[in-house]
Amino acid sequence: DYIKRLIGLPGDEIQFIDGELFINGSKILKEKIDISEPIRCGNFTFDSETYIETLPNGKKHLATYNKSGTLQNTKKYLVPENHFFLMGDNRDCSKDSRFLDEVGYVKKLNLIGKAKFIFFSNDTNKGSLLKLWNLQNSFRFERLFQGL
Repeated sequence: DYIKRLIGLPGDEIQFIDGELFINGSKILKEKIDISEPIRCGNFTFDSETYIETLPNGKKHLATYNKSGTLQNTKKYLVPENHFFLMGDNRDCSKDSRFLDEVGYVKKLNLIGKAKFIFFSNDTNKGSLLKLWNLQNSFRFERLFQGL
């Protein structure tokens, strides 16, 4: 299962131009906030900048981008009928609908619900669930049942 943000509905056109997100030709408003911490992406980290993005329906959410440069330009994505376009809030470290050969557009049939809270969080740099003796070091208790 993937947990991603719904960005585009059937018929919508999505594109990044000069690092800015556009939906149906309108630039998505984003307001920089004072959160900038390194983000882990696989086995490496990068400095980030966090923004409050406002989607066309007025919903606001946090989105984090790589500080030294983000995905600058993409082709236009046209969301097919009965499909949706989803993106991770950590924009520069997310396999999502932008990767048509790996994730692509998500069929309506495959949407199963809305994430409400964090059930479990483990820092894999510090340990693994399989190493129960190290669980106290890797389990992120402060994130347990945190609302989204």
